[in-house]
Amino acid sequence: MERITIDPAVMSGKPCIRGLRVTVANILRQLANHRTTAEILTAYPYLEPGDIDACLAYAALRVEDEELAVSAA
Repeated sequence: MERITIDPAVMSGKPCIRGLRVTVANILRQLANHRTTAEILTAYPYLEPGDIDACLAYAALRVEDEELAVSAA
């Protein structure tokens, strides 16, 4: 988790990638909207593939202990 930083002076303390002004939520939103890792890295050339992996790992840790209500289809 060393790639994910939380600093009150950067993006109001939202989890970001390596202190940059790119939030974990932004990357996750893009992945949820079917953007590929390659597309994201092209749009943000200062990011690295490991940054995308770190966002996914961070999200998995955040929801691991939460119980989510899922309705049956």
